[in-house]
Amino acid sequence: MAIQRTFSIIKPDATKRNLTGAINAKFEEAGLRIVGQRRVHMTREQAEKFYAVHAERPFFGELVDFMISEPVVVQVLEGENAVAKNREVMGATNPADADEGTIRKEFALSIGENSVHGSDSEENAKIEIEQFFTEDQIVG
Repeated sequence: MAIQRTFSIIKPDATKRNLTGAINAKFEEAGLRIVGQRRVHMTREQAEKFYAVHAERPFFGELVDFMISEPVVVQVLEGENAVAKNREVMGATNPADADEGTIRKEFALSIGENSVHGSDSEENAKIEIEQFFTEDQIVG
């Protein structure tokens, strides 16, 4: 098993409902360490860059508007197989399909307002982390 870093966002629907601590507890209970974390209000430019992979999809504008609607918490999580572990802890994108005990099952309001984002690969984690953190802001 390899120690990895992954990127996470606690989304506006969750920060608005003051769920940061409860979500962080889920990460830590799963064996992930929070080695970088800060609360930011994403700009439109940041959100458009972050979600550029979805730029041609019909939901892109709505997604960007949602992500800039309230502050978010950007994070670097570290642990054994952190990418896969984080995705397991988050649960399925659709909260109706998410396993019991996952973040999305417990906290998501809908498919769109699903409380968290997590990197889908080590390569994307590196890219996403670099968008929001410098190496000296990550303390492991």
